[in-house]
Amino acid sequence: MKKNLTSVITGDIINSSKSASTAKWMSALTKTLNKGGKEHKDWEIYRGDSFQLEVKNIEDAFLTCVRVKAVIKQFEDLDVRMAIGIGEKTYESPKITQSNGSAFINSGKTFDKLKKETLMMKSPWPEIDREMNLLLSLVTQITNQWTPHSAEIVMLSLEMPDATQQELAANLKITQGRVSERLKRAAWDQIVNVDLRYRELIKSNL
Repeated sequence: MKKNLTSVITGDIINSSKSASTAKWMSALTKTLNKGGKEHKDWEIYRGDSFQLEVKNIEDAFLTCVRVKAVIKQFEDLDVRMAIGIGEKTYESPKITQSNGSAFINSGKTFDKLKKETLMMKSPWPEIDREMNLLLSLVTQITNQWTPHSAEIVMLSLEMPDATQQELAANLKITQGRVSERLKRAAWDQIVNVDLRYRELIKSNL
């Protein structure tokens, strides 16, 4: 497989037009996307509630989607749809939304197919797509139901990957038991396992 593969996430915010906290969620989303690179070149928010982000290390694409989901689900009544496209980048523009290649095409076409599903992917490997899209369908049945507390604990776990539950509890000023309960309700262990499987599948094809 060629080495110049990249991944592109295309997404939009569900119920954004009804939100009373647009400035807050926009700021939170911008802060998260900024971690992925430079605005315009590596990521862009367009049409008010749509975004595109290039994740150059394709092994990080799934967890990046989890991070965006955790940011948006901290706001009541909001959700996010995303499509991961893996492939080549054959043309690089100063603006990511004008760049091109199979990664961008796979992401855009898969995003256009999203209806009831809120997260899907398309790669050069149909067997990976079949397995991962099944796992993503199961995972999103849980993540779509996240409460702001569930999303908050997932976000904190991503930001403090080596923290103990006691350290997470101290950060949130709640008990360790509450942390354990929130992680379980958010299906954090299952999400970690899906991420491990995704990375395993990607590595086996590089």
